[in-house]
Amino acid sequence: MPRWKALPEELDPQVREFAGQLRQLVDHSGLSVFAVADRTGYSKTSWERYLAGRLLPPRGAVVALAEATGTDPVRLTALWEQAERAWRRAETRHDMTTQAARISEVRTAPGEPRPRAARTPGAEGDVGTGTPGTFGPAGEFGPATAGGVPGAGPPEARGAQRRRRLVMFLAGLAGALVVIGVAFFLTGGDGKKSAGAPAPAPTSASASPDLPAGIRCGGADCTGKDPEKMGCGGTEARSTATVTVGTTLVEVRYSRTCGAAWARITRAAPGDRVEVSAGGAPRQTGSVAGAADTDAYTPMVSVKDPAAAKACVTLASGRKGCTK
Repeated sequence: MPRWKALPEELDPQVREFAGQLRQLVDHSGLSVFAVADRTGYSKTSWERYLAGRLLPPRGAVVALAEATGTDPVRLTALWEQAERAWRRAETRHDMTTQAARISEVRTAPGEPRPRAARTPGAEGDVGTGTPGTFGPAGEFGPATAGGVPGAGPPEARGAQRRRRLVMFLAGLAGALVVIGVAFFLTGGDGKKSAGAPAPAPTSASASPDLPAGIRCGGADCTGKDPEKMGCGGTEARSTATVTVGTTLVEVRYSRTCGAAWARITRAAPGDRVEVSAGGAPRQTGSVAGAADTDAYTPMVSVKDPAAAKACVTLASGRKGCTK
């Protein structure tokens, strides 16, 4: 089965050519979409959209891909600029077509009343040729006000308004009395808390400092969690130890911000398993599951020193290897 689906037929030729160039770079590098996301700092979902032609990547993603694949960023950004102009032209045409369709739909919609010959300008809510600020004659949408001035309508309308105000005032007064009564009961009438009322539990201060934007865990809280979902991967991470077993690259990945490490394998095959361990922390494992996947990574373990983390791989063939 081919790795890539066909690009949308409606794509501009320059956008199509650029998306094809991105696909070739990824293919020649041997990286999976997971690995591209990890090395560029842009999510896997975003790269799937970029490579499918559903979304044009930002310039930063293009430069990051060039660096990850050892490609000349100048040439690639030049292609991106041409694609970006074509993309904007296509968006403009789409917007104009959509607007024209909406106008045509409004003009031809069945049952639409014809505009009145004369319309008296007025306040918001003016309908037809009625008095400004009113909704037609009294009785159609409620009693009209004279000249748009509240309270200047018929006596019946003014009486109804006064009754509504009185009801609202009494309801508010009753609510206030209920609140005062509850407070008096809870405090025993002397402004102090009653002996039977439980004291609120003290709020403990957070053991970890505030984390930077986008980082969702730190230290022990990261153990067992996905580094990508927690924001610890991408530009936040670096490889601290590597080893090649067969053709599979095994790495210890470490994020100083998150205070955690994990193991990753690339150029792997279905059935290959990877594991990370660090001192007494629970071991975390991952494996290549999909037939088209060539990489995998483990959940994180909390470490203060990345040298304490060790990554091991067990290939589907039975061959094993670990970082030092």
